[in-house]
Amino acid sequence: MGVRCLALTTLLAFACALPPAQSPLNDREHSDVVAAAQRPLYGRFLHMTDFHPDPFYQVYSSTNEDAACHRGQGPAGIYGAETSECDSPIALVNKTMEWVKHHLHDIDFVVWTGDSARHDNDEELPRTADAVISSNEFMVHKMLDTFPGIPIVPTLGNNDILPHNVMAKAPNVWTRTYARVWKQFIPEFQRHQFEQGGWHYVEVIPNQLAVFSMNTLYFVKNNAAVDGCASPDEPGYEQLEWLRVQLQQMRERGVKVILIGHQPPIRQEAKTLWDETCWQKYTLWLRQYRDVIVTSMYGHFNFDHFLLQDFADLDEDTKRGRMHHNEPELRGVDNDEVHPMLSSDYWLQLRATWSELPEPPQSLRLAMAENELGWETDDQLTALTKKEKKRRKKYLKHMGGPYAERFATSFVSASVVPNLMPTLRVFEYNISGIDRPKQHHTTISHHRPHTRSLSNSKDKFTVPEPPSKSAPPGPAYSPQTLSLIKYIQYYANLTYINNDFHDGNRSETEDQLEDLKWDAGKHHGKKPHDRDFKPQPNKFKYKVQYDTREDDVYHLKDLTMPRIVDLARRIGEFEADNDGEESLDSWSKHEDTDLDADKKSKKHKKRPGKAGKHTKRNAPWYAFIKRAFVGTKSIQEIEDEFGY
Repeated sequence: MGVRCLALTTLLAFACALPPAQSPLNDREHSDVVAAAQRPLYGRFLHMTDFHPDPFYQVYSSTNEDAACHRGQGPAGIYGAETSECDSPIALVNKTMEWVKHHLHDIDFVVWTGDSARHDNDEELPRTADAVISSNEFMVHKMLDTFPGIPIVPTLGNNDILPHNVMAKAPNVWTRTYARVWKQFIPEFQRHQFEQGGWHYVEVIPNQLAVFSMNTLYFVKNNAAVDGCASPDEPGYEQLEWLRVQLQQMRERGVKVILIGHQPPIRQEAKTLWDETCWQKYTLWLRQYRDVIVTSMYGHFNFDHFLLQDFADLDEDTKRGRMHHNEPELRGVDNDEVHPMLSSDYWLQLRATWSELPEPPQSLRLAMAENELGWETDDQLTALTKKEKKRRKKYLKHMGGPYAERFATSFVSASVVPNLMPTLRVFEYNISGIDRPKQHHTTISHHRPHTRSLSNSKDKFTVPEPPSKSAPPGPAYSPQTLSLIKYIQYYANLTYINNDFHDGNRSETEDQLEDLKWDAGKHHGKKPHDRDFKPQPNKFKYKVQYDTREDDVYHLKDLTMPRIVDLARRIGEFEADNDGEESLDSWSKHEDTDLDADKKSKKHKKRPGKAGKHTKRNAPWYAFIKRAFVGTKSIQEIEDEFGY
């Protein structure tokens, strides 16, 4: 009873801390627009996702599934129970936002991809609608306090509604509620549209860059209240039609777009989130508007990785604007009730798919290394041998040209909730060539964009026109203004920060715990605490886990498509070259110094089941998996679970 009273008091405190409701004023919004146009640009933005604040969290409670860090006695730490299924204590949210405010203030905007309420994972403490709303209002207050004057673009998570995962066609109580809760973030002229579907966009750099927030609840399979994106009667269809019209207008205005959502468009045998009709249409939009779309970003899965949408997977009917409706029995599967889980099959299928990507011929690898892709001189091209020209032609045909325009990328960020370790991500992007300030374009165009129209039959839809053949590749494919340069991944080592080993004998420094990452984050050596055990936590902070540009393994000069596809190819290789092995040795010294000395020195290891055969470790694959799990798996564990 005392725990419930404490939680209710906390929720009331959330409400009391919120700013009073104010009616939107045109002149005030005009002032905000002027301020936005005059803001200095830093070429950096922040992606935050999946906070899952839990006012019922109890320090030193049990991390068992039935307790959910709400009761009992166990190792739940002051700032969270790392690598458990517990949600975030309020202390973790407060400390995270405090750290961000003091260390990541030089940013241009924030993308916030949902799940700002606790999971419904405790039968003794079922969620209520009021609690879900209060939790989101609390997070709005934290965001406004942390990022004054900075554009913030939120999106709906599957746990931001009740019941989770299930949202009926809008307008509904949830879209109306969030139109009010997010009134500071949604442009006034879009609030009515938001109520109609829960989607909107914000021009984070007026007349230059817009962030489109999609309501992925209308795309996923496990929303039993809707039925995909084939029928005009479905909200998923309506959302994609809205997106098509808006993207066309952005193309005509010369504005580029970042797409964000909560549940990512994962489509594999081991795990599929989106309805196939929604995936097909969305991927077609990515292809047709590849001159407009910079990238897309998601949360939900808690694991750090990226996806490739392969345009070769588009059905011929989709490309012709034809789509069949779903069969009813396909609805409501893959429930994802508590935490999204990924089996080893998911990662192995990713790797198997990427292993099929061809290696670029030597001339293209050199051009890529020298940032000359697509800009070689006539003399350089003439100097290629006939055999090399043939290899290049075959490779480019397979990849969709020199800019890999057969693919699009979706970045999936790890979460703040410490199902692994708390994580934040800062992207850097190219702001050269941006001429500011400009007048903000606020009028709404109602004309229908120039598209290839088909029949109004329910089985047909309008296919957008592709980029003009004379148009240069977009910022997703070629380094230019607004292209992504890199991202920096930050994480908080809660095992060190909580400093709550019950035996009182742990005295490692943070660097030493970094060398023991499979002890850190797995409660090894931790025991249930006595209530009078009062350890002194270490200073709360986030550290850089890796930087995609400076990293010895990824070494990506930018995040354009040719480099991302090449990284995927390197991750997919089942036998590393000598450079890959040396990179792993170097990387291991920093990320896995707890390896046995004799194991480190081995250059080869026998392939299981094949006498006399040896293989080399693939450094990009190991780095990819280590980072997917935010450093909570050792190389030995990766070998045991995933093989080579």
